[in-house]
Order: sequence, then C-alpha cells, then structure tokens
Amino acid sequence: MKYYDKLIFELSKDGRCGYSLPDAGWTQTTSSIPDGLKRTSDPGLPQVSEPEVVRHYTNLSQMNFGVDTGFYPLGSCTMKYNPKINEDIAGMSGFKGIHPLQPRSTVPGVMKLYNDLSSALSAITGMAGFTLNPFAGAHGELTGLMIMRRYHICRGDDARTKIIVPDSAHGTNPASAAVCGLEVVQVKSLPDGTIDVDHLKTLLDSSVAGIMMTNPNTLGLFETRIEEIAELVHGCGGLLYYDGANMNPLLGTVRPGDMGFDIIHLNLHKTFSTPHGGGGPGAGPVGVAAHLLPYLPLPRIDGQTPEENAGRISGFMGNFSVLMKAYAYILMLGKQNIRMAGPLATLNANYIKESLKDCYRLPIQSVCKHEFVFDGLADQSTGVTTLDVAKRLLDYGFHAPTVYFPLLFHQSIMIEPTETESKETLDAFIDVMRKIAHEASVKSDTVKSAPHNTPVRRPDETEAARHPVLKYQDMVAPSAS
Repeated sequence: MKYYDKLIFELSKDGRCGYSLPDAGWTQTTSSIPDGLKRTSDPGLPQVSEPEVVRHYTNLSQMNFGVDTGFYPLGSCTMKYNPKINEDIAGMSGFKGIHPLQPRSTVPGVMKLYNDLSSALSAITGMAGFTLNPFAGAHGELTGLMIMRRYHICRGDDARTKIIVPDSAHGTNPASAAVCGLEVVQVKSLPDGTIDVDHLKTLLDSSVAGIMMTNPNTLGLFETRIEEIAELVHGCGGLLYYDGANMNPLLGTVRPGDMGFDIIHLNLHKTFSTPHGGGGPGAGPVGVAAHLLPYLPLPRIDGQTPEENAGRISGFMGNFSVLMKAYAYILMLGKQNIRMAGPLATLNANYIKESLKDCYRLPIQSVCKHEFVFDGLADQSTGVTTLDVAKRLLDYGFHAPTVYFPLLFHQSIMIEPTETESKETLDAFIDVMRKIAHEASVKSDTVKSAPHNTPVRRPDETEAARHPVLKYQDMVAPSAS
C-alpha cells in the first residue's frame, strides 16, 4: 500500500493538528446549542496536518475519471465535453447572486433567458413550447407523463391507463410510467432492432394513453417507420412521448415534432453539454405540441395558470445555472454549427463499429446513428466476458463503455463516442479494444483478472449495493504494507 492510498483516518496521529487559533482575548459567549443536542463524547475525527489533508484529497481527485481527463464512451449517456465558457457565463456575478424568491420584475434578464432558451429548444425539436422546471431527465419523463394523463382526464377519457414501451427502452421509461400510475405494456423489437409494428397494432385500443420511445432507439438505430407508428397511435386516441436521451444525433437534422411526437423531454447534460450531475444539479425540460400547451405545469414562463395545467412539479422554474449553460452552448454553436453535432457523432460511432466488428460480435449490421451495441467478443471460446473487457480497458487508461445494456443481448457492449472526440482518440481506443481481443485469445487469464493497476480492483458490487459502508466507524488502522 502506498502512503497516499491510505484513508485519512489511517494517517491520524494523536496530538497532530492542522490548525492553530490563538486566544484573541475575546469574552466567551454562552453557546446557543441546547444541552440535549450537545455532543457528550469526542467525535473521533482524524488528527492530521493540513498538508496531509490537502495531499489526501488531491490524491483522491486524481483517482477519479471524467470527460476532462479522458475518453468516456458510455453508450446512452452521451458524455460529451462541457465547454468551459459555459461555466464562466454561469458564474457571472449578475446571475449567481440572484435569489429564487425574488419578484420577476427584479430579474428581467433571467426571464428573458428562460424565454429565449424555451424558444430555442422549441425550434430545435419542433415543439410549440417548453417548461424548464424539471430537475433531471427522469423528472422530465414523469412530468411528460403527467401532462399525458392530465390531457386524457380533462377530455373525460380517464380509462386510458396503459403506456406502451419498447423492449429496448431505457429503464427509466417503465419506472416513470409506474410512478405516474400507468400500466406498462411492452412492444417487441424485430431482429433488425426496430419496433415490430405488427405487434404494436395488436396492443392499440381505447385503454392506451400513449407510447414512450426514442428515435434513434437505444440500439442507435433510426425507426424508419416512425410516421406510420405516429398515425397508428394517434388513430387509437393515444399520444407519442419522445425520450430525449438520444436527441444528440438529430441536432439540426431531424425534429421529433416533425415525426409526430406530442411530448418530449430533453437531458441537457447529454445533448446540450451541461455537466452530468452525479445526483444533481440537472435539468430535464419538457416540450409539447400546440394542443398540449395548456397542460404545461406551474410555475410558467408566461405567468399564466390555465385550468388544465398539470400542477406543480417543482417550486421554481428549474435549475437556473444548468439552463444557462445549455443556452450558452446553443448560442456558441449557432444555427450553422449545431447541425454538425449529429452527423459527426454518427460518423464517429460508425467508424469505431466498422473498425472493431471483426473482433467483437455485431448482432445488427446496419448503419447506426450515435451509438451501437456489440454482443461480446467474436471469439466466445476464451470465456472472457464483457465485464472482463470493461475491466481490462481501465488498465489502458480508458473508461469502459456501457455494459450489459440494453438487455436484448447477453453480452452487450454499448459504445457512444459523441462528436467531440478526435480521430486520434478514436484510433487509440480502437487499438486498445483490438489488443484486448487479442489478449483474450492468447492470455485470457490476464483479461479475466483485470484491472491490475487501478486503486480499486474488482469490488463485490452486489454486496456493496446491499450492504454499503457509508461511514468510517470503529476501524483500526492496519499496519503499513
């Protein structure tokens, strides 16, 4: 064990202190903490010097992996680079000093930004209007489904309680539907990865509230029969909900509103380059077609409170700093350049796919959009699994792609390079993936036992999820090794 691999408690030495406050001679005041809340025993904090604390946390930060430190090919997550100018703009004093309870009249610049961002998102997606209130993509999904439910109820059609979800859908789709009180009905996929329209026809009746889908779908494939699907769902009285997780390859090229979608949520951290939150802050704006505008939740940018509104899904109009970063990204690219993102993301994904399809099994051979899925190694005789490949990538300094999702394939490796990566980076990733495939054939134990040079090897993820250790307590520092 290296000295700086130790936990901060293991560095503790009795009597060592990281600060010194001289007696200023001030009159001591009585503590305002009630006696019942006062600590009766020492908190057991580590006793360390300031340099030890600084080095410890700096070392921990260097163990992290992020899009600023390397290639992050997570499929479905769209880990594109976050331009630093967005952060600078969000940190301007005129913006970060405002308070959410200020009257609208005192923040005209904020209201203009809300309005302009809503208009920009409407133009990009083909929707009539947006709410910026949801705090995350999943929150946006729930909001969109609440709008769908409210629409049917206000029309006296409250028997529509079923939502159709493709078998390749993101896991949040059925989860959001269940939270909204809807019954999930699964529609099958064809061997080519697209929706089985014939199966869809058998599911449509007067109990269907709508269908949730994304296009391109979770396999990175464009649903070419989308207009037919829209006509069928609308024909039975349902609505089309667009999961905006895969919007990035469509920027400036195709609009969900033009495909027939009625509701859409957008993950700003995916398509519009705001940082991934790790639990927050995030943003998941929801857009609707013209006939659903009255159903948008409160509070609203225009200040109106129509009777049909879907209620309040948050106390304020979204995470302002996140929305501001997305707006800065849109302005930075402009109309001309934003339409380059989708084609470049598609080019990068197809380049990796075609470069590796002789080493890894490609279950669907067609041209993909922004992402694609391998089904493990081409040579399955080695016993090397998708997890082994993912762990071995860490030894070479690359973050692993998404693994074991989607569930359509047993050994899924889902890769999405985004448009922001250079050919040199892609080539380096391709070389390592080919090297791992070769290692699997000639020295499979090296791959099966990876990673070999990371601070953490292979934790028991099931045990960690079921019995997480969330705090340092009653641990005795082990002897140095």
